[in-house]
Amino acid sequence: MRIGMLGGTFDPVHNGHLRSAVEVREALGLDRLHLVLAPKPPLRDTPQVSATQRLALLKAGIGDTLGLLADDRELQRAGPSYSVDTLAELRQQYGNDVPLAMIIGFDAFLRLAKWDRAAQLFELSHLVVIARPGYYSPWPSALKELVGDREVDSVDILMQRPYGGMLMLELPSLMAISATYIRERLQAGKSVRYLLPEAVEQAIFQQGLYQSGE
Repeated sequence: MRIGMLGGTFDPVHNGHLRSAVEVREALGLDRLHLVLAPKPPLRDTPQVSATQRLALLKAGIGDTLGLLADDRELQRAGPSYSVDTLAELRQQYGNDVPLAMIIGFDAFLRLAKWDRAAQLFELSHLVVIARPGYYSPWPSALKELVGDREVDSVDILMQRPYGGMLMLELPSLMAISATYIRERLQAGKSVRYLLPEAVEQAIFQQGLYQSGE
């Protein structure tokens, strides 16, 4: 069995999130990919829509997509959402021998050395970074030191161990959709059709989320 974790505020979940999740699951050969909703990420502003509402949108967006799970475990905790705690729970759930990978975007990766207990992440899981084709930004020195010689160049090598490796992964259809852009369009009363799943769009309008006057 191979397990993945993809965290986010999903504010709101959109087709970029979901298509990336499907492609990551296929590329890594994951049996399950936990989409873990962060109620209040430590390094980001507090979302305007409640975690419970965002979780409902996430579930609506995933629908019956094979292998993707809307994970609410961080909603059960008080205080900020730390990935290392979530990985520890997943490791406890699945055991020490199952390959477990945390998937993050490149921008988040550049800030990794500032994360809470960052070094412990590699004691619990692999790190898979979604790379942007043609985009390069130098790694901060603290990040280079944190990663060390953990980087591998193939999924097969990564999955030979349950944790401790790092892989840069390019996805075939990386979509340039941002939740900020969607929120701005909703505030302005403009169409968001085809930016997010129809079920998510319907729920947003039925509940009056993200729109002016909220």
